[in-house]
Amino acid sequence: MYKVCLVEDETDLATVVKMYLEKAGYEVVTFAKGSDAISYIGNKVDVWILDIMLGDDVNGYDVIKAIREKYPMVPVLFTSARDQDLDRILGLELGSDDYITKPYSSKELVLRINNIIKRVYQSSETKIIKYLNYSIDIDKRVVTINEKEIKLTTLEFDLLVLLVQNINKSFSRDDILSAIWGNDYFGSDRAVDDLVRRLRKKMPLLNVNTIYGYGYRLSA
Repeated sequence: MYKVCLVEDETDLATVVKMYLEKAGYEVVTFAKGSDAISYIGNKVDVWILDIMLGDDVNGYDVIKAIREKYPMVPVLFTSARDQDLDRILGLELGSDDYITKPYSSKELVLRINNIIKRVYQSSETKIIKYLNYSIDIDKRVVTINEKEIKLTTLEFDLLVLLVQNINKSFSRDDILSAIWGNDYFGSDRAVDDLVRRLRKKMPLLNVNTIYGYGYRLSA
């Protein structure tokens, strides 16, 4: 469960936002004072939501500065009743990831948090896939084992990704043809067998099972 820290001095608004975020599946910690939020830094927080103007002498800018000293990469979303370019620019310069102006919809805020979570955490979780001793970098299209790169062709890499992202799922030869070559491919499905053979040769630890008369399945 991802944890969101909401720093908001409007009690009613904080209550509503907390309810919406918890309904969306987040753990939520709330603070009305910037000083209390700064004291909380050091605990695990996945996303901070900071109101710029708070009820004490510590504002949202002070809080993000303190956050960035320890956690330069944790996402921060600013909220403010003032819709001024200076606020947005200063927030970006201090390292905020997003900015929303009051009054805002709690549903919109949840959607923005969802997008931040997907971009920062869930996407990064799928960039590199581990399978046995293999490391598969999706973005760079590089496969390594014990820090040594394995040279794969484009089709070999695409087949590997299809299999490792669907472990224990059975694919027919036609499924693989459509996924790798495209729906407009009119060649023989024996091309799939040849591709699997070449991939097995280059990556012998892959547990690719042949389903006779049907296709293939990668086991864990």
